Amino acid sequence: MKKFIVSILIGAILAGCSVHQSKLPELPGPLPSEFIEADGRREFNEPGRFWERFDDPDLDRLVAEALDGNLSIRQALARYEQFNALEKIRRASQLPFLNLVGSAGYDRQISSITNVEGSSLRLSAAAGYEIDLWNKLASGREQGSYNRQASAAEIKTAYIGVAAQVTDLYFLLIEQRAQLALSDRIIATQEDTLARLESRYEAGLVLPLDVYQARQNILVARADKPRYQANLANGGHALATLLGRFPAKGLGGNKAELLKIEDETLPGIPSELIARRPDIQAALLRLQARDAEVAAAVAERFPSFNLTAVLGAGRLDYATVITDTFWSLMLEAVQPIFDNGRRRAEIERRQAVVEEALAGYHQAILVAVQEVEDRLAAYRTGLAQLRLLEERYIATDATLRLAEDQYFEGLTDYLSVLTAQVNHFNLQRQLLSGRRQLISDRIGLWRALGGDWMTEHINNRDANNGEIK
Repeated sequence: MKKFIVSILIGAILAGCSVHQSKLPELPGPLPSEFIEADGRREFNEPGRFWERFDDPDLDRLVAEALDGNLSIRQALARYEQFNALEKIRRASQLPFLNLVGSAGYDRQISSITNVEGSSLRLSAAAGYEIDLWNKLASGREQGSYNRQASAAEIKTAYIGVAAQVTDLYFLLIEQRAQLALSDRIIATQEDTLARLESRYEAGLVLPLDVYQARQNILVARADKPRYQANLANGGHALATLLGRFPAKGLGGNKAELLKIEDETLPGIPSELIARRPDIQAALLRLQARDAEVAAAVAERFPSFNLTAVLGAGRLDYATVITDTFWSLMLEAVQPIFDNGRRRAEIERRQAVVEEALAGYHQAILVAVQEVEDRLAAYRTGLAQLRLLEERYIATDATLRLAEDQYFEGLTDYLSVLTAQVNHFNLQRQLLSGRRQLISDRIGLWRALGGDWMTEHINNRDANNGEIK
């Protein structure tokens, strides 16, 4: 019997086999050889710590604070620790267990001759091991490993997203301050125009209607200002949330001038995104974890073998004292026979989950390529539009100066001045928005290209017990 049990154990360890053949994940189709919006350029410019390209110490400080304090990142780290612990649990299930069992008792036995009182003591060590003949436990461990790695990839995705959001909000706040400063300049310009009109009206050189229109223009400009103040306040509140703290005044700095982007990011080729985008990696790992679940479900339909060994010593004290050792060695085999189709249905359910995960993996690739294409197109068209706006600005500025000169010389009516002012001021606002949108599109492209710049920062956090790879 001993030889039989030992031979089964050795054979199971050496010849453990899987009853499920995994398939490598398929791509949604042949990947394009290049991005269609990249104008044939296939070189790649690594974004890295993209916010540092702006060479702005205030921005660097805010991003660093967000990477340490953002609550979404903290949640992702906590989920990683959960999956890390689950993987350890699954790994432990493949190893033997050892329990120490002890009992002590005292009782009185009643008989027709005499009553007997005595005590009993018992202490034993019980060891058990499930022979993973069909790789059910190994599949569970693989599932835990894939889930942990997917969680690590999701942390990287969170880092990229938070850094991009903070950078984008930072420049949005700068734009809103610039819009507020522009509102003040517009109001000051129109107040100066009103003063000149009132002076000429007192001299009988202009009509009352011109004065009323000038006063109305000032009220319109003042009415626009609260909108930008609200945008500035809301942007500051959103930035505080990203940093993981309550709103505070002056949180986003005090700069009110947008800088120009000098460098150009080249996107490389679509196939490189699979390695650079952590969300794609996470989708692939989740697919592999779901496939491991199918393997475990298939193995549930096959016999399970459990080996149990007990070794102990006992003492009985009933009139006479008996002390001795005892042991047992047992191999238990369980073969499911009839379960009303429950295990078969569970396999089908998990296979459907694999199909869902495969579709999610395909979608992650398609979305990644789309995001790069969208940002490339947005940046190219935004840059062209900005250049046209700059040309229009020169023209509207010259038109406004000419309209004002001709009006105060009595050659034209005030409507021409009013139209020129509206066009010129609106164009200045469009220029500010266009410059900020161009920065936002570039940040979006850096985000879409992914990266692995955050690994060292993650591993240096005190919250992690081990490295995240």
